[in-house]
Amino acid sequence: MTAASPFAPVVHAASLRTLVEDSVAGAIVAGQLPPGELVSVPALAAKFDVSATPVREAMINLQHRGFVEPVRNKGFRVTAVSEQDLNEIVQLRRLIEPPVVRDLAGAVGAEDAQRLRVLARAITDAADAGDMPQYLAADVEFHRELVALGGNRRIAELVTELRRETRLTGLSDLVNTDRLAESAAEHERLLELLEAGDAAGAEELMDRHIGHVLGWWSGNPEPTTTA
Repeated sequence: MTAASPFAPVVHAASLRTLVEDSVAGAIVAGQLPPGELVSVPALAAKFDVSATPVREAMINLQHRGFVEPVRNKGFRVTAVSEQDLNEIVQLRRLIEPPVVRDLAGAVGAEDAQRLRVLARAITDAADAGDMPQYLAADVEFHRELVALGGNRRIAELVTELRRETRLTGLSDLVNTDRLAESAAEHERLLELLEAGDAAGAEELMDRHIGHVLGWWSGNPEPTTTA
């Protein structure tokens, strides 16, 4: 663990394991805990100000999810996601999410739009603050809520899991950059297109937004657009 930890002590809530798991997963996804980083249960317990038990349970769950692997007598090592893995995740999301938002154009009710707008604003606020764990949490929630409006629970669950499996190794380098702000703002722009009934525009924007996984969010350049 580095001196500048991405973690803050968690509050004592009903499920400390879930809180620890989500926080560590968020740090891994954002690249704040890079592949190869070795973390120990006692060190994490101290960072979170909790006992070792919920941390150990959280790390075992993350092991089952493929985020870490055990290292005998040392703790857990953060695993890497290959370029092929990311390509497959992006391909699946592009097959699913753009058609869903296309069909939602002009059909999002006022109450649903307001709920999504709150999440979109939370994403933008987190980007402005450089709070990557909060950015990722709001982003996952936004995409889950949006896709769920299509009425297919399994699709919503699949998109959420694909989003959680994604590693955004270049995301932490985007803090305080125009690219992060632009990516965050795309959520609000998407809502505007949906409310305007612009099916083609919403579909195109969602496809481009997902493409950031292989571009900006992986530390790679992207072609400039005029959109």
